[in-house]
Amino acid sequence: MNLIKPKKLNYGDTIAIAALSGNLDNSEALDRAVSFLKNKGFDIKLADNIYDKKRYLAGEDDIKLEQLHKMFSDDSINAVFCLRGGYGAIRLVNKIDYDLIRNNPKIFIGYSDVTALSAMFLKKAGMITYSGPMCIGDFGSVDGEKETFDNCFDVLMNDKVLIYEPFQSGLKIAGNAKGITFGGNLATLVSLCGLDFIPNENFIFFAEDLNEPAYKIDKMMTQLLNISDFRKNIRGIVLGEFLDVDNYDWLQEIFTEISCNLNIPVIGNFRITHNNLKITVPYGAKSEIKDGKFIIHN
Repeated sequence: MNLIKPKKLNYGDTIAIAALSGNLDNSEALDRAVSFLKNKGFDIKLADNIYDKKRYLAGEDDIKLEQLHKMFSDDSINAVFCLRGGYGAIRLVNKIDYDLIRNNPKIFIGYSDVTALSAMFLKKAGMITYSGPMCIGDFGSVDGEKETFDNCFDVLMNDKVLIYEPFQSGLKIAGNAKGITFGGNLATLVSLCGLDFIPNENFIFFAEDLNEPAYKIDKMMTQLLNISDFRKNIRGIVLGEFLDVDNYDWLQEIFTEISCNLNIPVIGNFRITHNNLKITVPYGAKSEIKDGKFIIHN
C-alpha cells in the first residue's frame, strides 16, 4: 500500500472545523476552541453546518458530505479538525468521493466516531490521518490538558519518530512487531463490519473504548478476528484506556487469549483514550512494538 502523508502543519495555516458526527451541544466550548487555535497562530474556518441539528446529528447527511468534500477541495485549507464524536460518520462512508480525498491530501484529525472516517480514508484513499484531540472535548474544554495539545501539535508540525510508553504498568506480553497503525475506537471500528475496511498489509492494532462491559469487548474483538484479513494481517496490539469497563481482570484475560491464539505481542495502558490526557497517533503510519514501547515513524 503506497500511503499518502499530508503536508505538515505550519503556523499561519488555515484549519477547518468539520461537523461530521454528533451535533454541537456546547457553543461556548466551540468558541473556546476557536480562540485557542487562533491564539496558537492558525486561521479558522467553520463548516457551514456547524450549528445544524437533526436529532442527534450535525444536520443532514448530504450537507455534511458536501462540507467534507468542500474542505478537501479548498486549496486554502491545510487541515481539518473534527468538532466532536458521538454518532454519524458511518452514515457518510459509502457516499464519500475517495478520489477527491486522495488527490487533495491534508491533515485530518479526530477520534471516537471519527474512527470510521480514518479507517475508510486509509483503505479507500490511501491517506494517513491522525487519531487525536477534537474541538469540543479537548481544545474547547475547560479541563483541556496542555500535554495533550503540545503532543498533538508536535506530531502535526514535526516529522520525527514518536516513542510512546505506557503511562502505568499493565498488560504486557513480550514480543516485537512491525506494521502500519490501524484501529481506534473499538465500537466504531466494528460498526464498519460488512464494508471493505481492513488494510491489505500488516498492521499494529490500537484500540480504546468507554462504557463497554468486558463481554462486549470480547464480542467486538471476536467480530474482527472472524474477518480473515484482520486475523491474517494483525501483528500486535496496543491497548489504550477502556474507561469504566466492568471487570478489568476479564479485559486482560481477553487480550491475553488473543495474544496466545495469534502469537502476537500485546502492550497496554497507553494514553489512547476518551480522557482529556491523550496522545496523537498517525493513523496508517509505519510503526512497531519494541521492548514494550509503541514506536511510530511519523
